[in-house]
Amino acid sequence: MPAPSPALTIVNAVIITMADGAEWFRGWMTVGDDGRITGLGAGEPPEPPQAETSDAVEGDTAAAAGTSAAPTGEVLDANGAFVAPGFISAHSHIFTSGMRGMTPGDNLYGWVGEQSTFISGAGEDDIYWFTLHGCLDFIGNGITSAYNFTDSRIVGRYDAATDRREIFDVRSERYLQRQVDAARHSGLRVLTSIRLDSEFQPPEQAFEVFADAVAYVEQNVPTELNLGTSVFGAVQWSESEQAARDEVRAMDAHGIGNQAHFLETSEALDQQREKFRWYEEAGALRDGFLFGHFVHPDTSMAEKAASSGSGMVWQPTSNGRLGSGVADIVRYRDLGMPIGVGLDDQSCTDISDPFQNMRIGMYTQRAVHQNASVLMPRDMLRMHTLGSAEALGVADRVGSLEVGKFADFVVVNPSSPDTGPVWDVYASYAFACGLRNLEKVYIGGVLVSQNGVSVHPHATSASAHLHDRVRAAAARTGLSLAW
Repeated sequence: MPAPSPALTIVNAVIITMADGAEWFRGWMTVGDDGRITGLGAGEPPEPPQAETSDAVEGDTAAAAGTSAAPTGEVLDANGAFVAPGFISAHSHIFTSGMRGMTPGDNLYGWVGEQSTFISGAGEDDIYWFTLHGCLDFIGNGITSAYNFTDSRIVGRYDAATDRREIFDVRSERYLQRQVDAARHSGLRVLTSIRLDSEFQPPEQAFEVFADAVAYVEQNVPTELNLGTSVFGAVQWSESEQAARDEVRAMDAHGIGNQAHFLETSEALDQQREKFRWYEEAGALRDGFLFGHFVHPDTSMAEKAASSGSGMVWQPTSNGRLGSGVADIVRYRDLGMPIGVGLDDQSCTDISDPFQNMRIGMYTQRAVHQNASVLMPRDMLRMHTLGSAEALGVADRVGSLEVGKFADFVVVNPSSPDTGPVWDVYASYAFACGLRNLEKVYIGGVLVSQNGVSVHPHATSASAHLHDRVRAAAARTGLSLAW
């Protein structure tokens, strides 16, 4: 039996696989009907195999053997453009797509307080459209997989001065489910993060609610889009050590990881650092536990986290926008910590731009260490693709262009607009290219965005819903927009 013809063949591409031990090359890649990569290599793709025929008469065999069947699938001529893995945002709050530019001069606690006030005015349908718009925005910017912190059913506001969370309301189960629905409908691959809402009474109810949410994801998200579930670590916002123990119980019960917002801001720093002990004594530090941000640990905390197998996820644009500080990525790398990279909120990166995120990350590390070679373009690109996949435990499916993995890739043209001659492929890609050069985005070998325009059938209505629903939610909470 001959091998099946590919559903998609990419030719004439500069392929940046990001696979360890492999360098870029000029060549081709093929994708099967299941959306996975079936082959790639330098030069021209091999001729498709000839179909066997059982009724060829003697004398026709030689002629038949020299005939190649034409490819039956789509052929994409990249015309010399870069073809690279889709970006992975290993830390995202996608429902915030309508909050860009909010509180432009606030640090973390002031910013998140205003955000909490706004979102308290949103309902089940609102959060669906907010999330769908955010997912399509991610995809249009070349992000093909994301770790997504869903907005909690508990409506509250944290006060750093008292280290307490004031609870306003409890939303319905559908509020969380609609966020899962929106991500599914967008086509983005998502690892869904769910907060263990310990405010539920009696306390056992929190675990039942969490289990129901995990089951909803497993039952309703197609396998190819479902990268799993995770605990939304919230000890930074908690007032009791029991919160850490509860999160570990949920991790163990479901066999899942945890990404904790931790040591993000310099505000109330001693108070935050005390809570590291809560996680340590609860047994949370292990493979699969991630510190989101991790900007301000002391030396002992960093060493304990690394030796336990825990990783961290870095948000360079967000940390700069909120004045949070600069994470010492070089130190964490030297300690052997898995490091992923995220775009965080659209409301604190404003443009969910992975190219900008890479540049801000590289440039701040170089400035802090006063060493231009301390973080190189290939290293940074790896963190935002394969490194993020490794940190999230999904590198068997996404993060690099390798046979058997999903064909999630971007086509980036350094000639449109022209960025000049290419001296170094990784440097040209990470330093000189950006969203203006992003021509196409594919998920599973299927075109999902072209020249920044989504091909999703609900993209236009998602934008209209976002504008109308953000205004309405703001009005309910007494907030006002410029327009």
